[in-house]
Amino acid sequence: MTTKHIALDVYGRVQGVGFRYTTLSYAQKYDLVGSVANRSDGSVHIEAQGTAENLSQFLHIIKSGPSHFAHVDHVQVQERPLENYSQFSIS
Repeated sequence: MTTKHIALDVYGRVQGVGFRYTTLSYAQKYDLVGSVANRSDGSVHIEAQGTAENLSQFLHIIKSGPSHFAHVDHVQVQERPLENYSQFSIS
């Protein structure tokens, strides 16, 4: 299976609603490595790396708002070169 790396910028009501912790749990469920962090503009930035199939499932969940309290308005997705992540972490 081919490993891919994507960067996501998630906009909407995504801070203060458990979004990063829910993202972490889904990243672990889909065996992804990378990180999730709040940005000063109110968005959340995600770096995720794994199989194309697992990334696709993860991206679907992120776009629909992985937390009951979150509301995702828009997600920007970019493919990136592979990194040497060993786990998924919250920054």
